[in-house]
Amino acid sequence: MTSKILRTKLSRSAIAAVVTALASSPYARAFSSSAGDRFFLASSRRIVPNDSSIHARNTALPMIFDKFFSSLGGGGAFDLGVDYESQEEPVPELAKMAIQKNVPTDFPPNFKVATFAGGCFWGLQLAYQRIPGVQYTVVGYTQGSETEPNYDQVCAGATGHTEAVLVIYDPEFCSFQTLLDTFFERVDPLTVNGQGSDRGKQYRTGVYYHSQEQEVLARGRFELEQEKYDKQRIATECVAAKPFWPAEEYHQKYLEKGGRLGTPQNAEKGCKEEIRCYG
Repeated sequence: MTSKILRTKLSRSAIAAVVTALASSPYARAFSSSAGDRFFLASSRRIVPNDSSIHARNTALPMIFDKFFSSLGGGGAFDLGVDYESQEEPVPELAKMAIQKNVPTDFPPNFKVATFAGGCFWGLQLAYQRIPGVQYTVVGYTQGSETEPNYDQVCAGATGHTEAVLVIYDPEFCSFQTLLDTFFERVDPLTVNGQGSDRGKQYRTGVYYHSQEQEVLARGRFELEQEKYDKQRIATECVAAKPFWPAEEYHQKYLEKGGRLGTPQNAEKGCKEEIRCYG
């Protein structure tokens, strides 16, 4: 409730004033905004590691701002880990795979795995939920170097990850080409580090293949897509998938559950209703 009130009542100018006042602080490491309502100030005591007097005098300051700005963005505390075990399957299993640095090609009993990044992961997940033959979809973070990243860390640009959707599908009823079709229907592949009003490396787009077969199909599709744009080069990544870290529970099936407006969107197979990414 507190975060909803803050997002509603705090004006941009008020937030900007706070950020400006803190700009000279040695603890201000990263500040970014996108879509007009995600604000993050991530503190770092590493900036002054040898100055114990400064550290002792200001220990509470970073914690206050971590909690304040993470509440605006909808995340937890900056250093808070994601609770995988309490989430529905396949989240716990996928988390175990990531911890083991495992990138699966298959998922029991006989399903395949694919990963896509298309800006904010909410809308892309709903699009894949609707495809016949897709068994599971999980939103999370991939292609970064840090282990067990959370939403605030990723959105602050602190981990190198991008928001992504991992799709587990039955190849007898859904082809990888169908998944590529949905991807390219939803993204502008020319946009660098972003989609729509979301900007930042954490919103970069990508097709992350899990097998040699997927790589061949993906690269062939990228060549066809590139032919549409003359001299403009596609910015979307087409590289091998790295470990996938599931996101927090409240992000999973976010639009189906109602989104920001509390209005659930249809996730039934074959549904063609317009997807409201921030609905």
